[in-house]
Amino acid sequence: FTGELLKEFMHFNIAGNHVSSGQLYKGYRCKRNTGAFVYYNGEWKFCYQNYSDEMKIAAKNGGCAFGQEMIIYKGKLVKTIRNDNNKNQFRALCCKDDQLVIIESDSIITFGEFKQQLLSFGVSDAIYIDMGAGWNHAWYRDKDNVIELHPKAHDYCTNWVTFYK
Repeated sequence: FTGELLKEFMHFNIAGNHVSSGQLYKGYRCKRNTGAFVYYNGEWKFCYQNYSDEMKIAAKNGGCAFGQEMIIYKGKLVKTIRNDNNKNQFRALCCKDDQLVIIESDSIITFGEFKQQLLSFGVSDAIYIDMGAGWNHAWYRDKDNVIELHPKAHDYCTNWVTFYK
């Protein structure tokens, strides 16, 4: 989550502690951050609840990490702070068949429906990726083109998950 709408990027404006390019940064406190995604030494993993030590290890090894609201951990739904009746178009970073994938609802649904669909699809781990209206700018690159999923609404999107191959 991004805190305030600022004209420039500031690490303190990101919800929770996070690691970028091997540096651990202190973000603002966010009780919704019940899990984390960490990456270092070519390996990634999802963590649930007490993940500060994993973030320190990621930083020490030149990696990256972020906290967010865990949805599914080790094949089981976990208690979420977000109300199941909350409606939005949701996106999550997930593990499916030992592959790292981003899954997004194709329409506005309830959070409870989104959680159940992830579980039914066979996701073993899922962490929410904020996607409120105006903050959901997303694109991917195929072999020759950039495919925009959600157009850029403003210049203030600050949190990105980027895959390189």
